[in-house]
This record gives sequence, C-alpha cells and structure tokens, in this order.
Amino acid sequence: MMSARRLALQGLGAVLLASCASSPPSTVRANALAPGVYLLPGSGGAADETNLGRVGNAGFIVGDAGVIVIDTGTSLAHGREILRAIKAVTDKPVKLALVTHTRPEFLFGGAAFKEAGIPIRMHRRTATLMASRCETCLKTLRQTVGEAPIAGTVMYQADQTFEASHALTEAGRPVSVLYFGHSSGPGDIAVRDDASGVVFAGGLLDANRVPDIQDCDLEGWRRALAALRALAPTTLVPGHGPASPPALIATVEGYLAQLETKLRGLVRAGVSLLDVADAGELPQYANWDQYDTIHRRNASVAYLRFERELLFK
Repeated sequence: MMSARRLALQGLGAVLLASCASSPPSTVRANALAPGVYLLPGSGGAADETNLGRVGNAGFIVGDAGVIVIDTGTSLAHGREILRAIKAVTDKPVKLALVTHTRPEFLFGGAAFKEAGIPIRMHRRTATLMASRCETCLKTLRQTVGEAPIAGTVMYQADQTFEASHALTEAGRPVSVLYFGHSSGPGDIAVRDDASGVVFAGGLLDANRVPDIQDCDLEGWRRALAALRALAPTTLVPGHGPASPPALIATVEGYLAQLETKLRGLVRAGVSLLDVADAGELPQYANWDQYDTIHRRNASVAYLRFERELLFK
C-alpha cells in the first residue's frame, strides 16, 4: 500500500505539472531603454507559423504608481506573456494599455488585458477602423499562424477613446499621448516618456522595414514626422525593428519621398497599373524587411491615388 508521504509527493507533482501547463515560460523579454522604460521587441518579418504573428514591438513605462503599456501584442497568449514579462520587471500594477495603430500584431493581445481587468485606450478613429475590418484580420491571422496560437483571441471594444493629444497621470510619471492628425493611419499615435525623451512611434516609423501606406495620408504623415522631430526624442521605438536614433525620421521621410516621386512619374508617363509593381522598384530599399511584399503593394496604392488626383484636378 502506498505511503501517505508518497501520495502527498505525487499530488504535489501533479499540481506543479498543471501549473506549468497553464503558465508556460514566457518567450517575451523586456529590454531597458532608459530608467523605467522598456522595449518588448517583435520578431520582424511577415506573420507565419514560426513567429506566431508576433512581428511588432510593444513596450511599457514604469512610474511611481504603476505601469503604462504601449501596444498589447498579437493574441491572448502573447498578451499574457507581455503581462508576465512586465511582472518580471516590476510588481507595480498595470494601469492602462494604449494601442498605437490598427494592425493585428499591436491590438489582438488586448484580450489578455481585458481578461486582467486592465483598461485599453486608443484613438476614436483607430477604434472605428478596428471595428470595421478586424474580424477579417483575425480570421486571416488564424489562417496564417494556425488556430492553436490564436486560441481564445477575440475582437473587443476599447474601454476608452480620445480625440486629441493628452497627458497621462495614471502611472505617476509624466507620459504624453501624441496625435498629429491622420498620418500613417487615421488614428495613429505616438507615446512619449517625458522624463527620458524615449518615444514609442507606433505606425509612424518602421526601422529597416518598408512602411505600409495603405491607411495613410501622405501629407499628414510628413507633418507628423516633422512634429516628431521637433520633440527632439532621445530614442525612437518603431512599430517594427530595433530601437533607433532620431535619424530614423529622415530615413522614413526619404522612402516616402522617393515613393511619391517615382509613382507620380509613372502616372504622368501613362504606365499601366499592371506594370506598376515592377516599374515602381526602388532598389535602394531592396534590403529592407518586406520589400518584396509591402513595397510592391505601396507602389500600386500610390499609383491609384496619384492617378485619381490627376483625373480630378
């Protein structure tokens, strides 16, 4: 007959195994950028079964009273890992999560924040765009990365929306939410830690990656980047790619300018839309992440916009 001690040890082992199964070790790690300011880096690349769609950056700011999170990750599981990574740095409560722009890798982790009772805030126009199309985004994400990594991930509504730039007080540390108008997207924002000068730029900037223009207002984007430069940031956290110096602003401005010049020229030359993806090549950016996919789509999107301008002048 089995001893009471052996039965107790087996029971303890079962509990520990169950605990490990329900809370697997996190693969998300926080990189310090400044005192109290952390980057949670994404993998980059296109979403697939290997990276689980976790291609975009997130981050968080720790103040005296709590934590502000910038972007929530790709899925329920990813959002939970982000919260565990924060817990490994500080035991202060997470007060608020901000969503900077409407892409799956930045917003669907919100399911974990909802689960934890943490309010999610985004610009009203981001919330509207999310509601209009992100059911389809979520279906596409499931098809791309598989059902298991996305299990439990659902659409949700923002707890809080806003219209304009404002200061945050929830963390007990000066943090600014910055809205420059329709830029890289209709409701895209940046978040500045006022103490360190680190700016989480969201969709306004990508590093070593082709920026996506499908939701943008090009003129508004240029104005936003000029406003971002005027803030004299110390470090920029792009939506994708490594934390970067302020020179990243000029790099992104350069790509947008080259794209516009090239595609306006193709419109004036009467090049067919069918030939635009090839005719619109910008080989100086061919080594950037997603050049073969996002840039070719950018060329077609820009061509159609500039053609419409020409027709309705």
